[in-house]
Amino acid sequence: MAITKRIVCLANSRKLHGRCLAGVELRAGKVVGWIRPVSAREHQEVSEYERQYQDGSDPTLLGIIDVPLLEHRPTDYQQENWVLDPQYYWDKVGVFERVDLNKIAEGGGTLWQNGNSTSNGKNDRIPIDKASEETSSLKLVHVDNLGLRVFAPGMAFGNSKRRVQACFGFDGNEYALWITDPHIEQEFLARDDGVYSYGSCFMTVSLGEPFDDFCYKLIAAVLKDNDE
Repeated sequence: MAITKRIVCLANSRKLHGRCLAGVELRAGKVVGWIRPVSAREHQEVSEYERQYQDGSDPTLLGIIDVPLLEHRPTDYQQENWVLDPQYYWDKVGVFERVDLNKIAEGGGTLWQNGNSTSNGKNDRIPIDKASEETSSLKLVHVDNLGLRVFAPGMAFGNSKRRVQACFGFDGNEYALWITDPHIEQEFLARDDGVYSYGSCFMTVSLGEPFDDFCYKLIAAVLKDNDE
């Protein structure tokens, strides 16, 4: 039997052949925590069919959505996971006010544990055993000056595929994390390689599934302060 949760959509990001969706739950108009609806498949990505509204459209950021769920299924590194019920459509019931994002955003601190970086990143991963100690895998943060770097990180090894990376500071720490927001990727992969200033914005940061003994910090969504 489905359990309906009302969430504010704060991520609809690229994941394998589907998407990773997440948001904060609203209960009696108040935010009570994060929820990540997932499929029952191995990698838990959500298909277009599983996440669509009755008119066939896709959830967008800041939409207030009623999501039918089957059960809470946390993992060691993602405590917010709930298995969705694929038999029912999702229902958009409103739009969350952008000005209220400040009430949800982190006031400071580190984005989980810092000190472990890949060759192209900065503070962009944590070991699996450390990830399992965390009680959350989703955070909303505000940054004053986001930089977006477009380049091919594997060019030296013959891989010409380009990616978009978020470069920013938060509470005195520097980060360089990969973007999985499909709208940002589409916009900036259409540009030349380089570093672009995106200005002040909110970002949903997520700890991804383990890969080679690490969980990677990803930028799942980017929202400008104003709706330009």
